[in-house]
Amino acid sequence: MKAVLDFCLIFLMLHTPGVLSLSTHVAIIYPQDPVLRMGSNLTASCWVHPDLGVHASSLFWTLNGQQLPSSLYRVLSPTNLSVTLAGLNASRQTSGDNLVCHNHKGHILAGSCLYVGMPPEKPVNLTCWSRNTKDLTCSWAPGGKGETNISTQYTLKYKLRWYGKEKECEDYTHTQPYSCSITRDLHLFTPYEIWVEASNQLGRATSDVITLDILDVVTTDPPAGVTVSRLGQLEDQLSVRWDAPPALKDFLFQAKYQIRYRLEDSQDWKVMDDVGNQTSCRLAGLRPGTVYFVQVRCNPVGIYGSRKAGIWSEWSHPTAASTPHSERLMSGSCDSKSSGDSNSTLRRELKQFFGWVRKHAYGCSSMSMKLYDQWRVLMQKSHKARNQVLQGDKS
Repeated sequence: MKAVLDFCLIFLMLHTPGVLSLSTHVAIIYPQDPVLRMGSNLTASCWVHPDLGVHASSLFWTLNGQQLPSSLYRVLSPTNLSVTLAGLNASRQTSGDNLVCHNHKGHILAGSCLYVGMPPEKPVNLTCWSRNTKDLTCSWAPGGKGETNISTQYTLKYKLRWYGKEKECEDYTHTQPYSCSITRDLHLFTPYEIWVEASNQLGRATSDVITLDILDVVTTDPPAGVTVSRLGQLEDQLSVRWDAPPALKDFLFQAKYQIRYRLEDSQDWKVMDDVGNQTSCRLAGLRPGTVYFVQVRCNPVGIYGSRKAGIWSEWSHPTAASTPHSERLMSGSCDSKSSGDSNSTLRRELKQFFGWVRKHAYGCSSMSMKLYDQWRVLMQKSHKARNQVLQGDKS
């Protein structure tokens, strides 16, 4: 608060012309730098030193640089002029509103900063997570409308549930606002009680207490080494591989992964939830000759037997790859009418079968993938042979 008061005083000295030296003590304002609730009333007095030879009736007041109407003034004595402000609005900034007493020439005689706001409400949405069990970061949101309009301090506190001394979090340098990281003296297999206290000069409030074990809120770095490659000439498939999070290699846990992918010219991601704990997967049913962006994330489920679901990591950086072009699209040839007639029934049956396989080939099921691979190879060979026959007939 001292820094805020100093800022207010400096503001008064720099932004208003003709400031008299404070060492002369020509005038004072009472109350000095009050903290008030929104909607309250304030009567302030400007007392002028008798040796200055200035009558109170020649003085005037300004609030944030705007002169206040004389109807709000009252001459209490030849050296004392008061002003009454009713139904105060919230301060425009946490550094306070500037209430200033001037002489008839506009010189500043004295100033005061008004801090008008509200006491804090109970902080809400307290959540915590641990990155690789090395720290514990918690975030929260201010209660109510979230804005008290005056300087409000939030303190994250914690202690071991059954024993231990109450401690305060010290690292508030996290990029996320209203958050703090505990980076030392953490205990595994022991629940913590964690809460947030909010305080300002008008009051204080405390959040609900949450209880958690660090192993239940572990997240990790995104999977590294993500590669996306073609599967031979299979025109509608891509292979995705990645490495398990190295930071958790010494922990007993069952990792769970998700993949999402999108077209190069689209922002709509398709998420695959059925990847399981394997570190590779095939994407099937893709468009031939198309660039795809792929990302992977990890959920370290069940570290050391924890029964909680775990917390998903961030997505890995996008990795791009393209599917092969379709030979049918590149050949530019058309079936002759007679050839189409003779094979129409077979083509229709194959199309139905292909639709069934395509429908069941999504995800990472090994059975469906084997069947799908066999069918795609057979189909591509068939089309290649037919195209060669057609081109030979034309020549």
